[in-house]
Amino acid sequence: MSDQAPPVIEVEGLVTHYGRRKILDGVDLKMSAGEIRVIMGGSGSGKSTLLWHLLGLYKPTAGTIRLLDQDITQISAQEFQALRKELGVSFQGGALFTSMSVGENVALPLREHTELDENTIRIMSRLKLEVVNLGGFQDLMPSQLSGGMIKRAALARAIVMDPKLLFFDEPSAGLDPVVAAELDDLILQLRDAMRMSMVVVTHELDSAFKIADKITVLDQGKVLLTGTVEEVKSSKLERVQDLLNRRPRDVKVDAEEYLRRLTEEEYV
Repeated sequence: MSDQAPPVIEVEGLVTHYGRRKILDGVDLKMSAGEIRVIMGGSGSGKSTLLWHLLGLYKPTAGTIRLLDQDITQISAQEFQALRKELGVSFQGGALFTSMSVGENVALPLREHTELDENTIRIMSRLKLEVVNLGGFQDLMPSQLSGGMIKRAALARAIVMDPKLLFFDEPSAGLDPVVAAELDDLILQLRDAMRMSMVVVTHELDSAFKIADKITVLDQGKVLLTGTVEEVKSSKLERVQDLLNRRPRDVKVDAEEYLRRLTEEEYV
């Protein structure tokens, strides 16, 4: 990894609102090529919202987001569409099209975004299924797959165009510990074999500690800490230790704020 290479992701001063509620509050994030960055935090911390911004699905209130040295808050829709071909996404529930076979699901990005002939598309999609240990399953329908197989099929679709940046939303959610561990191993193998940079949003501590090069911890829309696994584990920050040790947060109610929420005519 070259120190001179620009970061593959650079977020500065990211602020966003849902209505009047501030969800992200001055988030900064910088990620190097070939890195696996885990984003974690409690429910409502803003980690999913940050992911949607990185994917260009939301426009921020303020701040900049650079992916592969392009500011996605400034480029045109056409330029961002071209950039999207360098991005892969593995959604939490797999998001496979139930009316298509596994092979058709994996081949879809190639059909939509390339002019390759059908024989080449079929070979490339089957190669990616082999990579995720689903060789020979291309003719099955999503309804015939287990939860772990759906996750792997979705991953094959996410990597079929050899993206430079790969995003995961809760990859281990809903999986038993053995299947989750196998998926973690697959993520590491992909990074090493295909030299992809990866962003993983997860609340699964075992998975985060196994795969992360660095972890960014969010809380109430702010970055609490970014560091290596050992730096996060040894952090003295109380909220970080609350997350690691599953300690409930002691929420203090501001009486005036509570009354304002109840009486305000248009509270969002």
